[in-house]
Amino acid sequence: MKVGLMGGTFDPIHIGHLIAAQCAGEAMGLDEVWFVPTNVPPHKAQSQGAGPEQRWDMVRLAVEGHPVFRAKDVELRLGGVSYSIDTVKLLVQQYPGYHFHYIIGADMVRYLPKWYKIDELAELVTFIGLGRPGYDAEEDSLPESIRRSVRMTEMPLIDISSTQIRKRRALGKPVRYLVPDRVNEYIEVNGLYETRRAD
Repeated sequence: MKVGLMGGTFDPIHIGHLIAAQCAGEAMGLDEVWFVPTNVPPHKAQSQGAGPEQRWDMVRLAVEGHPVFRAKDVELRLGGVSYSIDTVKLLVQQYPGYHFHYIIGADMVRYLPKWYKIDELAELVTFIGLGRPGYDAEEDSLPESIRRSVRMTEMPLIDISSTQIRKRRALGKPVRYLVPDRVNEYIEVNGLYETRRAD
């Protein structure tokens, strides 16, 4: 079983995440893609966005009914700061015989040497770097121990970010079509990312 892992805060999950997963799955012949929301990301300050349970709910709604997308709460259950190596080691232990592929944006490829315990992680997974047309991920400059575990493929340029979606909501603008319909409904029902005004 070849499984792609999509990590991230998913605050909120949007169609760019889903398109990235689709492109990686098609290019690398993945059997499934697992979306793994981080509990506390090591490289981001705590945002005033959705809580862990709400982010998990949105990921579940986004992938529900898809033939190969799955939501996995492994990092939320682990608690604490989410490091990829801890997640992958646990999954390798739980799913012997599975081959895991870590899906990342091309802009993250050059930063792989800074990842926590990257040499150990590169022994356990293949990284799928999703390049944008005309973008140089500089994978040739990576140390050999990391470079041999990186496979590059292209995806369309989808200029959507979770930050942009939160800002639109704070301004009272709609985010329909930027997120899956059921996620849009969840955001609206729960009043997520709205600017809180003092009475």
